[in-house]
Amino acid sequence: MNDVVWYDTEENRRSLLAKARKVALTALLQYDLEWDRIQFIQLSDTITYKIKTSTEQIYLLRIHSNRLGKEEIRSELTLLEALNKAADLNVPEGLACRDGSYVLEISAEEGVQPLHVTMTRWVEGEHVNGELTDDLVYSMGVMMGRLHETAAGFVPPPDFVRPQWGADSFRREMAKLERYNSCFLSAEAWKSYQAAFEKIVTELAEMHRNDHNYGLIHADLHSGNIVFNEGRPHPIDFGSCGYGYYLYDMAGALLELHPRQRRTFIQGYESIRKLETDYVRHLQCFFIMFMIENYCHHAPDPGETSNLLDEQPYAQAYIREYLNDVPFLFRVIEPVKIVWSE
Repeated sequence: MNDVVWYDTEENRRSLLAKARKVALTALLQYDLEWDRIQFIQLSDTITYKIKTSTEQIYLLRIHSNRLGKEEIRSELTLLEALNKAADLNVPEGLACRDGSYVLEISAEEGVQPLHVTMTRWVEGEHVNGELTDDLVYSMGVMMGRLHETAAGFVPPPDFVRPQWGADSFRREMAKLERYNSCFLSAEAWKSYQAAFEKIVTELAEMHRNDHNYGLIHADLHSGNIVFNEGRPHPIDFGSCGYGYYLYDMAGALLELHPRQRRTFIQGYESIRKLETDYVRHLQCFFIMFMIENYCHHAPDPGETSNLLDEQPYAQAYIREYLNDVPFLFRVIEPVKIVWSE
């Protein structure tokens, strides 16, 4: 159970979740909470549970994989504490256990490396059902702008450690895709992905970091990690937060939006933070990078193969435009016809 997210059969999944529940119950004993219900949420990069208490307070319990160490997990909670001090932000915040620790180490079974467990305050709100309205998209852009503006003013303590999202992390993801691409890509399509990778890495090497374009980002702020309360968006799940270009963070949010709404999102963002005049070229680079990384993440899961295949007519159309230096971000792209050949 060292790698929480890994299972290869339904039987292994059930066994994994049975062990995880025992870990969660053991961890709950270390908190000063009168909890009365534990509800499984999902198994992804972490295993998460919703904890309801007799005082109507709600918390999120996370069992972390070994992808991040204790110092990195603690640093996430340090950042969340700082973000919550901003008047216009409402994000999860860590809860200390009885001995003052924020990251617990719980043994799942004898002879196995202990697992890290954290508890955060539950952020009230609902995910959007159906289409996102222009008003909601604009407010999402405003929220991301505020998030970046507040994070830019955060002064990390000396022991602060979070991942960096850039060329090196992209190389690691592509190495994973190299093993699994044949399940949803033809040989010709894989060559296009590789060409896009080379172009992205070259562009990243030519970018110049500064305090305005680079800093601490959420790194996974799609609509599934945003809840709305009375029309106001609140970001959740900061498990991937780290250092990267602010445009990389924006690209992840724009992926699921209609081209017209991408402008609306950016308008909301720029009501808080102005972008550089030549931002579109770099934003398109990050758009393709984030899209490919999503496929890298899901490719090892056989349950995702069908979705990956369905998305390729559009994904490969975007890659084609990117490789041909054709602007695509704000216009509708016609899907390509997928042809498989030996």
